[in-house]
Amino acid sequence: MEYIDYYKTLNIEQDCPQAKIKQAYRQLARKYHPDINKDPGAEEKFKEIGEAYEVLNDPEKRAAYDKFGHNWQQGQDFTPPSDWDAGFEFSGSGMGRAEQAGFSDFFSELFGSRQFNQGQNQSFSMQGEDHHAHIVITLAEAWHGAKRTFTLTKPEINTQGQFVNKQHTITVTIPKGITAGHKIRLKGQGMSGHGKGKHGDLYLEISFQENPLYSSIKRDILITLPITPWEAALGGKIACPTLGGTVNLDIPTNSQSGHKLRLKGRGLCSTSHSGDQIVTLKIVIPRAITDEEKEVYRTMAKIMPMDPRQNMKG
Repeated sequence: MEYIDYYKTLNIEQDCPQAKIKQAYRQLARKYHPDINKDPGAEEKFKEIGEAYEVLNDPEKRAAYDKFGHNWQQGQDFTPPSDWDAGFEFSGSGMGRAEQAGFSDFFSELFGSRQFNQGQNQSFSMQGEDHHAHIVITLAEAWHGAKRTFTLTKPEINTQGQFVNKQHTITVTIPKGITAGHKIRLKGQGMSGHGKGKHGDLYLEISFQENPLYSSIKRDILITLPITPWEAALGGKIACPTLGGTVNLDIPTNSQSGHKLRLKGRGLCSTSHSGDQIVTLKIVIPRAITDEEKEVYRTMAKIMPMDPRQNMKG
């Protein structure tokens, strides 16, 4: 997927005021409108201009786009990081597939599933819109439960018409056993209501920070455990790390690499649901450097001859 420089598309600078974006769009839209410009490619150019305006004219989309835009150039291969939108607070109900149909894959990858403001009903009494944000926590915080303070960024247009990022902090209680994709609801911390309408809510979607030892699938915690050939052959108890501390794991005799063992209740457990830790064994072979070490392997080959490729013969 190629990166699209929306500022370049509209021929404007990245720090331009919000009012200039609309001005640039109108000029280019008139120039390339298919009813006026019959040149080949004018219609495609008109669509590109519309997509750029869709992003840059919306303070929320513009702030999110600007977060990583400094590091990329038009046409470069681009894959957005999984947590690119962490800490940005969005509003509204999102954009449907029909509305996205005319936009590029680049746009859909960044904004297709996000929640953005689609306009507000100005009736006198109406509940405020819900806001949405993405936060990143550690697996340890999910396992134990925790209290964390996060700084969220909410894009706004100030009284001078300038685009600014307004930050505010929130303190969140992370429930024990929460899973990736789960949303924490903070009641009354969304958009202000109109008239006598109540405040909307703030929904925080959870994702996990990468961990050098563990990963997760739903409530199960996954880990690869290195073992020696003699531990695999003879079996026994070995120390295995878990998010709740080290436990003694029973290794069956004659275990093979890839063999999976289950530690019940060592996954992400809440008051009503439980997960396990899945341990995948990985046999690590010692290097034979000295003559004595090499002789050990020669002896093994004589005493325990085997052909691990016997089922691969054509």
